[in-house]
Amino acid sequence: MAEKYNTKNPAVKRILQEVKEMQSNPSDDFTSLPLEENIFEWQFAIRGPRDTEFEGGIYHGRIQLPNDYPFKPPSFMLLTPNGRFETQTKICLSISNYHPEHWQPSWSVRTALVALIAFMPTNPGGALGSLDYNKEERRKLAIKSREAAPSYGSPERQKIIDQIHQCMLSKAPPVPQLPPTSPAEEVTTDSARQELPTLSDDNVAPVAEEPQNLELEQLAEDVHEVRVDAAAGRLRVSFRAGVSVSRSTEETASQSPAIDARVQKPASDWLFTWAAVGLTVAIVVLLVKKFMKSNGIAGYMDGM
Repeated sequence: MAEKYNTKNPAVKRILQEVKEMQSNPSDDFTSLPLEENIFEWQFAIRGPRDTEFEGGIYHGRIQLPNDYPFKPPSFMLLTPNGRFETQTKICLSISNYHPEHWQPSWSVRTALVALIAFMPTNPGGALGSLDYNKEERRKLAIKSREAAPSYGSPERQKIIDQIHQCMLSKAPPVPQLPPTSPAEEVTTDSARQELPTLSDDNVAPVAEEPQNLELEQLAEDVHEVRVDAAAGRLRVSFRAGVSVSRSTEETASQSPAIDARVQKPASDWLFTWAAVGLTVAIVVLLVKKFMKSNGIAGYMDGM
């Protein structure tokens, strides 16, 4: 392979070093090889991470290295349906060409494959090229991924894909099955659903009718909605409203005298107002008499 390429090219030299390292230090979790006709294109297969819905699956993909590798990141594409990433679509990861600002020249194809395995069970978060299948669907795809390698590209590509698939199949454990639910557990679950606890008091009859159970379920949904409101900062308002509604009639009665006092208070204020007005008028009359008397018109004032 080295004879076909210019080993003085930094990218070619780096890629050949990684090929040699990959062959001398193989991993049970992945296998990857470049094409003979183009060492910048790699075919790979990763094993589904353990203790996840992908466990036991064999997922093939394609890596395209840039001409100025390793100073710029590669692009990734999955070829096997998996329920986490779209197939034959470049996926957006922090180690891919969608985020060159995160790429480190010290990273390699091996580093990228290890990171890709770690990304499999993570939350997609709406990233480009991501899917969000449920665990059951992903487990079915993991089982199906072992049946045959995907078909993609030229005969040379397909030959490498088939070789990688057989190599990974010999190392990958079978897909673990979900533990079946025993009949005894199903009966216990059904009886637990039917036997709802009832609340009783001296003056309240036990609740046992089915409509009441439906109300309890609806109440549980309402509580859930309140918790959602609490996250948005509205729980305190709803709680205070509930307290005001649940106040007893005794508290309301105890507050009524204060309300009456506040209602009667304006009448006393009017009385004081009129007294102040009368006093003001009397003072004004006395001042007028004194003024007129000092100006020699006392007789006129006496006649008044």
